[in-house]
Amino acid sequence: MIILKSQDEIKRIADSCHIVAEAIEELKKNITQGITTGELDGLAESFIRARRAVPAFKGYRGYPASLCASVNEEVVHGIPSRSRRLKDGDIISLDLGVYYNGFYGDAAVTLPVGKVGAAALKLLEVTEGALQHGIEHAVAGNRLSDISHAIQDYVEAREFSVVRSFVGHGIGRELHEEPQVPNFGRPGEGPVMMAGMVLAIEPMVNAGTWEVDILSDGWTAVTKDRRLSAHFEHTVAVTADGPKALTKLE
Repeated sequence: MIILKSQDEIKRIADSCHIVAEAIEELKKNITQGITTGELDGLAESFIRARRAVPAFKGYRGYPASLCASVNEEVVHGIPSRSRRLKDGDIISLDLGVYYNGFYGDAAVTLPVGKVGAAALKLLEVTEGALQHGIEHAVAGNRLSDISHAIQDYVEAREFSVVRSFVGHGIGRELHEEPQVPNFGRPGEGPVMMAGMVLAIEPMVNAGTWEVDILSDGWTAVTKDRRLSAHFEHTVAVTADGPKALTKLE
């Protein structure tokens, strides 16, 4: 069941989202050669708890960390480690969720480490562009798959591929609510979007095949061909005045 949120509930979701956005901005300042993904996880948790919020991912279905830190060919759910040091030329996807005052916020960004090659930078640009293109279709009266199709069309026109194994989702009092929001599909299908829907829209885009493998840790998803992957996400409210990205800092 899709749960429509009141204006007050959207405001409370936005409060959680603001903490997510600020935490990601803080992490961006620390993306440098030599830092470990475990250190980034510690920074994220400390930042969130200092604001009297709770890291949404820690303990969720057994996930052991506050931050998902996915490097290079890792698509999503990379587990932070004190032994995984970032190096010049890497890209790292940071996926972070917060629980605050009864509601969740969720966002992701992929960042370059030091001097990154042109192909990697193009992947980041296309993935972020696909997210924005998808958000533009999160309009009351559209069908849910209009978001999905917009993302897939944008990505494939630029000769990249969209991951099919993981999708976006509704969000509110629960981290994952209905509906699922795939990043691929035909337009004009699925439920009609209505004001009050809040969606985590999150394209995951690969340089090569869209197919993925899951590593032996049971969490980390990697591209099957081990080429690069990028991930961008915003929590978005569908409103009478159009879509509003709640995890985007004003």
